[in-house]
Amino acid sequence: MTHRKVLVAGATGLVGSHILQRLQQDDTVSEIHLLSRRKLPLQHAKLHMHLVDFSHLPKLPQLDEIYLALGTTIKQAGSRQAFEAIDLDANLAVANAGLAAGAKRIGLVSAMGADIDSMLFYNRIKGELEAELSTLPLEALVIARPSFLLGDREALKQPQRRAEKLGILIFTLLAPLLPKHLRAVEASKVAACLATLVPVASGEQVILSGDIQHY
Repeated sequence: MTHRKVLVAGATGLVGSHILQRLQQDDTVSEIHLLSRRKLPLQHAKLHMHLVDFSHLPKLPQLDEIYLALGTTIKQAGSRQAFEAIDLDANLAVANAGLAAGAKRIGLVSAMGADIDSMLFYNRIKGELEAELSTLPLEALVIARPSFLLGDREALKQPQRRAEKLGILIFTLLAPLLPKHLRAVEASKVAACLATLVPVASGEQVILSGDIQHY
């Protein structure tokens, strides 16, 4: 495909920022539309910024692909309800608005353990999002389920949680002993996985953390 028109939601996040970089460098991408609640200090010839309220999205320009990288934590969001409004509702709103604008391909940053029947709230919400996206009339849905994410959070001005630091340390030290799908993975590889597969995939594909490592 050439002259691809893509949409990115969550471009300031750890994975989303890498997705954006790859799309900017891709000669087959002609337009990159970014959705954000605040003005971002980003400039590029392909970029089109859209300041939006995710609960009331405007009509979007013509699109081919959507990259969903919106996400937060319950602590950052302030409550389970606020977390669900971002990780589930906002992502679904973007997907449906993008579908109405012609998009037929979606790449999703999900999480290891995503399961609609999970007893863990975080994993259940991730699973609900995957299930809802699976019902949309798409040509391709690529779901990346990374384990702990590695990357430079300080450069993005994102404080790293203590539990997250501990988890990454443990998972990194024990990597040789862990099953490949439990090993921590670089955010840049998650982005590479989605940027590579979304334009060419057919049907629904779920890529686990161990397979993400190959990108």
